[in-house]
Amino acid sequence: MFWLYSVALGVFFIGLAPAVLAQMLLRGKYRRGIRERFGAVAPWEGVQTPIWLHAVSVGEVMAAVPLARALRARRPEIPLLVSTTTETGRAVAEQRLPAARFVFFPLDFGWAVRRALGRLRPRLVLLTETELWPNFLSACAGHGIPVVVINGRLSPRSFPRYRLVRWWFGRVLRNVRLFCMQSSQDAERMVALGAPADRVRVTGNLKYDFPSFDEAVDVAALRRSLGLPAGRRLVVAGSTHRGEEDVMLEAFRTAANSRPDLCLLVAPRHPERLEEVERLVARAGLPCVRRSRAEAQPPEEGGAILLDTMGELARLYAAASVVFIGGSLIPHGGQNILEPAAHGRPVIHGPHMANFAEMRDRFRDADAAIQVEDAVGLLRALEALLDDSLEAERMGKAGRGIVAAHRGATERTAALVDALL
Repeated sequence: MFWLYSVALGVFFIGLAPAVLAQMLLRGKYRRGIRERFGAVAPWEGVQTPIWLHAVSVGEVMAAVPLARALRARRPEIPLLVSTTTETGRAVAEQRLPAARFVFFPLDFGWAVRRALGRLRPRLVLLTETELWPNFLSACAGHGIPVVVINGRLSPRSFPRYRLVRWWFGRVLRNVRLFCMQSSQDAERMVALGAPADRVRVTGNLKYDFPSFDEAVDVAALRRSLGLPAGRRLVVAGSTHRGEEDVMLEAFRTAANSRPDLCLLVAPRHPERLEEVERLVARAGLPCVRRSRAEAQPPEEGGAILLDTMGELARLYAAASVVFIGGSLIPHGGQNILEPAAHGRPVIHGPHMANFAEMRDRFRDADAAIQVEDAVGLLRALEALLDDSLEAERMGKAGRGIVAAHRGATERTAALVDALL
């Protein structure tokens, strides 16, 4: 079955190759680290072998940073190796964990992962969420390297697909030493797929241990860096995807017609879409400035700021009056609502939040967020929160309370990982 999986992966990669090559040639995407993705990494030269932490992209990196720091505090003598799949994830990891070494995660071909493991010689591998790559896990087992899944989850949407190959996937999961799952439901699904029950623990969601919750944010300085004068209210559309910016721009433009003190900050989930989104803003008739130039060239009244910097969105939420979370008006599965909530900001999201279903339910039960179904609902929710500051404040406090009540996953996970070390 592993052989068949490898063949299928190869066929998939060959089919995808023309699109990948086009992206490399036209946009430079995937060009960086191409050799590393095939396992050709520089050998590890330190006396102490590393803990290898893999986090796919920005969201996973941000969730794993407090855990990485907690492990370094417990075991300062052990070096840290961080891998990502995306370039944006790597940029944020390099910014947040400067003492680590960084590589791109190898494609799951047996020869590629064996080469990477042989050169990097990790003493322990930490995989975030659902990064359960069969050949990588098998190679780790072959090298005698323990693997821990951290912040593990299995969404109700993906679980049925895994269950179709449970008879084989159970063998894959037995190559994992420990599963640190976000919730009891996630733990039950993992056991149902064949994970040994004595290796599964419920540790909570690392994303609740959002670093800036404990760090004072100078909101006034933040607003100055955005070029916002006193009295200007900021609406943030965070981690938006194609198909959402048009809706958000129309809602904002309508709201700003009778509320001239507004400014919109748009943060596309994928930085390579910046020019595309900039054209959408221009087409909507809104004056636009990029965030990197906003302090020197302040945004106009009723205008927009386009976020073109890396790793800053989570902090910028602190300057918002209202936040819309992207990936939720289209069937993508949503994005993290905890970052604005940690700053006490009211949150609006769409109906597609399957990837954050547990968070969505907690916020819904506490009336700490507003779910909208379409463009009309988005405009109504936006106007309601802008016109009722007391309700916006109540929602923000409720969301911050949820974050505070569910913290602690970092220390629970660090203790379990430390025991293995």
